[in-house]
Amino acid sequence: MVGIVIATHGEFANGIFQSASMIFGDQPNVKACTLMPSEGPNDIKAKMEEAIKSFEDPNNILFLVDLWGGTPFNQANALISGHEDKWAIVTGLNLPMLIEAYSSRTFMDTAQEVASNILEAGRDGVKVYPEKLDKKQDKKEEKKSNNVEIATNGETMKYVLARVDSRLLHGQVATAWTKATSPNRIIVVSDEVSKDTLRKKLIEQAAPPGVKANVVPISKMIEVSKDTRFGNTRALLLFENPLDVLRVIEGGVDLKEINVGSMAHSVGKVVVNKALSFDEKDIETYEKLKSLGINFDIRKVPNDSKGNMDELIKKAKTELSKS
Repeated sequence: MVGIVIATHGEFANGIFQSASMIFGDQPNVKACTLMPSEGPNDIKAKMEEAIKSFEDPNNILFLVDLWGGTPFNQANALISGHEDKWAIVTGLNLPMLIEAYSSRTFMDTAQEVASNILEAGRDGVKVYPEKLDKKQDKKEEKKSNNVEIATNGETMKYVLARVDSRLLHGQVATAWTKATSPNRIIVVSDEVSKDTLRKKLIEQAAPPGVKANVVPISKMIEVSKDTRFGNTRALLLFENPLDVLRVIEGGVDLKEINVGSMAHSVGKVVVNKALSFDEKDIETYEKLKSLGINFDIRKVPNDSKGNMDELIKKAKTELSKS
């Protein structure tokens, strides 16, 4: 696996390393190296050398640094001497770039392949709001709107993921799950959210590059699931709770598996793992979904190990009986 050295001025390296772990999960063969105000070039160089020695493959290294020409870059450039055929340095580090690096190295063998692949993610991560301030983006959106594809193949939309997540569209979904499932549309299915103009707007703006986000009520989701004009759509569906999932399935939406990722704790709920809390209604709903033949994928992020729904329900019943 490609080893990644994150090298920056100050605590930026540690901060972005922690942020990426929150979104993509803990990663092996990654080290954050900081250049503090009291330190000099030799200090950051020594840290990078120590990081490289700790990796499984010290001959396959990618440096992600903050500034071209800064001390972290200069020291990485010195270390890369003699390894130009295998190692690589990418500057202008941002969070989308780091997450893309994590994703890319799962299917790319070399640091230089990963380096080439993450440049676009880093650039696409730079946006401005209001969007009217970005003249180039206006042109992109105009071009995109003029090239909308309507399916004529007689098929209905395909579901790459259906996820229960009380936070709906957030970093883990917009990055890790989008990379893992490659949707071209994210659909939040909720009667409540569809009536909230502000939440709808925020969700639509949070869509990752190349993916459009929509918020629809349950009745609309049932309707469009049967519409052959959406046969080219690869949809990632997001639900706030399992009851909404049950309603769309009973309405005819053809879902076979549900990813249960995050259900926030609130009054009346009990904690069943680090990300999930159930109440009696949740238990009843999941048992109903199971009786309908639905499979459960219990994971917060794609590289987590899968949990067992039967065990979680059993734990929830035990905890609720105590309260």
